[in-house]
Amino acid sequence: MPITRSRRAMLLAAGVMLPLPVLTGCSSEDDGPPPRAAWDIASAPRSGTAGTGTLRWALDATPTTLNAFQKTADTGTQRIAGAVLPSLYTLDARGRPQRNGDYLTSADVTSTDPKQVVVFKLNPKAVWSDGRPIGAEDFQAQWKALRGTDEKYGTARNAGYDRIAKVEPGDKEHEVKVTFAKPYTDWRSLFTPLYPKSVMGNPAVFTAAANKGLAVGAGPFMVRRVTDSEVTLVRNPRWWGDRARLSRVVFQAVPAEKRAEALIAGRLDLAEVDRTTARRIQATAPDKQAAGAKRGSSAPGKAGAPEPSTDDTDKNRARTRALSRFTLRKALDPAYTQLALNGTKGPLADERVRRAVARVIDRKTLAKLVLKPMGLPSEPLGNHLLMAGQPGYKDHSGALGDPDTNAAQSLLADAGWRAGGTGRQKALDGKTDDRGSLRRSAPTATEGSTNPATESTSGTGSATASGAGSATASGASPAAGDAGRSGRSGRLRETAVVRKKGRPLVLRFVLPDDRTGARLSTVGERIARMLEKIGVRTEITKVSAESYFRDHIATGDYDLALYSWPASAYPATDARPIYAKPQPAADGSLVVEQNYTRVGTDQIDQLFDQALSELDGGASRSLVSRADARIWAAAGSIPLYQRPQLIAMRKGLVNAGAFGFATPRYQDIGFRR
Repeated sequence: MPITRSRRAMLLAAGVMLPLPVLTGCSSEDDGPPPRAAWDIASAPRSGTAGTGTLRWALDATPTTLNAFQKTADTGTQRIAGAVLPSLYTLDARGRPQRNGDYLTSADVTSTDPKQVVVFKLNPKAVWSDGRPIGAEDFQAQWKALRGTDEKYGTARNAGYDRIAKVEPGDKEHEVKVTFAKPYTDWRSLFTPLYPKSVMGNPAVFTAAANKGLAVGAGPFMVRRVTDSEVTLVRNPRWWGDRARLSRVVFQAVPAEKRAEALIAGRLDLAEVDRTTARRIQATAPDKQAAGAKRGSSAPGKAGAPEPSTDDTDKNRARTRALSRFTLRKALDPAYTQLALNGTKGPLADERVRRAVARVIDRKTLAKLVLKPMGLPSEPLGNHLLMAGQPGYKDHSGALGDPDTNAAQSLLADAGWRAGGTGRQKALDGKTDDRGSLRRSAPTATEGSTNPATESTSGTGSATASGAGSATASGASPAAGDAGRSGRSGRLRETAVVRKKGRPLVLRFVLPDDRTGARLSTVGERIARMLEKIGVRTEITKVSAESYFRDHIATGDYDLALYSWPASAYPATDARPIYAKPQPAADGSLVVEQNYTRVGTDQIDQLFDQALSELDGGASRSLVSRADARIWAAAGSIPLYQRPQLIAMRKGLVNAGAFGFATPRYQDIGFRR
């Protein structure tokens, strides 16, 4: 079964239908300015930029393909494609599709009966870098490659293309007419990026490695060179739009853990950074330095503390000076971290147990833990399918209910899990004791790289894991004071472990064991402590980052897990495979698409199918909204918060920063005069 749309996983990580309550909650209007922290861009007029220069932009790794429709495409692939290929529609800060006038003069649904017909009218100036006009033959080649009927293409996604009946030239010059076999509400998602027929018409070129380059493009930039460590773009001399203000863009492969040193060494101009590096950059601001000096001038030295050496002091000053050349741009990332509950086996196969777990999770506390220290809005996310500020956003967490320990305990009792007997869960310094055996529960906040002595605020980090349909893991570190409350004070907490037929309720909580996982685990620790309140014990298992998604999330080898999904402007298309009800295959296995919680219902599938075929935008969003409420009620996935997007940007660089949902306008990025 083909995956309907590639959902790249950024790994840090990411039955019975009960009646739904009447849903109120917050919602977003379609018009109006973007919400606070939707983006953070250093805006400036093009005329105020130098009109030349090289931008060095960090990627996690050099892309293995420059084809955004390949299964191995990653964030770097998408970033490069946006600069060198046509995007018929871009996104604004609220995630709304906007027609791109550089390529389209109009695009309209001209008929719905008997078939949906869309006519794209191309900008007459739009040409490929080899001089050939962009035309219907490019649209035809992309449709045929991505419709899912030719295995030689091995495409990662065919959503929408499989609903097209034919693509042909329109009645007038520069028109492309697309006729659909089935109605498709997300038709604006198609043909972005658009590749030339020389790529889409040849399977060998379609599947070529990135080091083969991209001979033909049609953006403000074009690919000049691809090496093992960087991809260099230069101005496209045939570009008909606003001339690019930069002469070159160099995408450099710099792993997250090496970003700070690369910034200090002056090798980067723009990079997403972790919470620690972000705080160091913030601390170099003149007002922060003055405040620090004032505090330091009156603070007595700590008795017995060794004086730092002159060399160390000079080195720290040099690093601070280097980081002072950057500013921090921050926004809410269009991606969210969720608590995943595996519904295929064990106690969580019972919806009542999943709902009990969900009802004891204090999402507000977790969101505040991650977002507030970075100065970002700390409201928990109330929707699986839309981010706050997107048209149609509503908080549907009411379908599950507010945190309620008593209600959670009642759900467990109804499922046969009751407190009593000889079993007690005794928590001290992160260890639990049940019938004399020491079992792993919520670790202390000092485990891993999180040290309360140095980590006084919380934040996030990220790392990428391999595997189909990857997802992202992210997390944060608790405040030092909170770490003390987690058991370091030596106080004893004793909670009755719930049992069923003498067996304690123990859930295996799988987390990645790397720099990112150390911070993500603090969110997991908080969740484990919340579960203690209802007598549910967790065994936190840490696994290598590279195997976390591939060997555990994708295969279902977990009870609880934390990982993230990117958000989408087209949720009816992109979210369906994540929440579709798993189906049995002919060999007896379970086809889960990208629903790694394995929790789904026929009603959810039906609502997605209806939303996809509904051409009225408001009606389609209403169906998506109803689907989200049912996803909440099924309790397979609990959205926690949007991830922070923290960007280090060299001072003087403009029209760049934390883009959020917004599509970068690459030709406007530049350095001040």
